[in-house]
Amino acid sequence: MKQIINTKAAPAAIGPYSQAIQVGNLVYTSGQIPINPATGSFVEGGIQEQTRQSLNNVKAILEEAGLGMENVIKTTVFMADMGDFAAMNEVYAQFFVEPYPARSAIAVKTLPKGALVEIEVVAAKG
Repeated sequence: MKQIINTKAAPAAIGPYSQAIQVGNLVYTSGQIPINPATGSFVEGGIQEQTRQSLNNVKAILEEAGLGMENVIKTTVFMADMGDFAAMNEVYAQFFVEPYPARSAIAVKTLPKGALVEIEVVAAKG
């Protein structure tokens, strides 16, 4: 049975989806873009600031589920420009410790609301 995970500490869904769903011991987050939940606006700055906010949003959702970033087993990072990979990776590395989660990084044509990055994760309880 699936359980909805929702927190006001992360941006509200902007469509017909949940911030996250838990099934068994796995939590699947929806992609998080760099919206500051307090203002409802994008954070100012470039790829590093947007990566930090996206991951902070992921972290808030996981905390609502009783998890932390150490529980993440897989991430998917969508970027508007693969040329931003190294700068994104610098910030990304600040959120994870070994053993690092598996990761895919994909360049896409556009992201919601013109974001530079969107990040989704799968995390495991236990």
